[in-house]
Amino acid sequence: MPATLDAIDRKILKELQDDGRMTNVELARRVGISAPPCLRRVRALEEAGYIKGYRALLDEKMLGYEVVVFAFVHLSSQAESDLNAFEAFVRAQPLVRECWMLSGEIDFVLKCVAPDLKTFQAFVEKLTAGPNVRNVKTSLTLRQSKDAAMVPM
Repeated sequence: MPATLDAIDRKILKELQDDGRMTNVELARRVGISAPPCLRRVRALEEAGYIKGYRALLDEKMLGYEVVVFAFVHLSSQAESDLNAFEAFVRAQPLVRECWMLSGEIDFVLKCVAPDLKTFQAFVEKLTAGPNVRNVKTSLTLRQSKDAAMVPM
């Protein structure tokens, strides 16, 4: 796969991002090429890492996760081994949906979901006791103003 994408590759990525369940025949029709080269291009995009995978986007509230909270974590050490230990700890926590390492005063921001505040409070106690955690501050979300899971194409 070339380092740069051509217009057809970009169309393929946009279409798949909009609807990852469409058939290869439909995808080929939408991007204006025949099905066999379309499939070859999709496979090449997958192998090159442009397409990381396919999944369904679930509604967390309908599944009982009513609480969405951001947790701001300050570690006691930023040594690489301590950062790795904290990241391994976070990856094992099912309530953490996203974890981002930041520059500045706060080391990590976590997007967390929970069915209720009691469950989240129990998680905060566990998080506070996590490896190298100095302190944790949280912000409860009131509403979501935007949810764009897609890359701008």
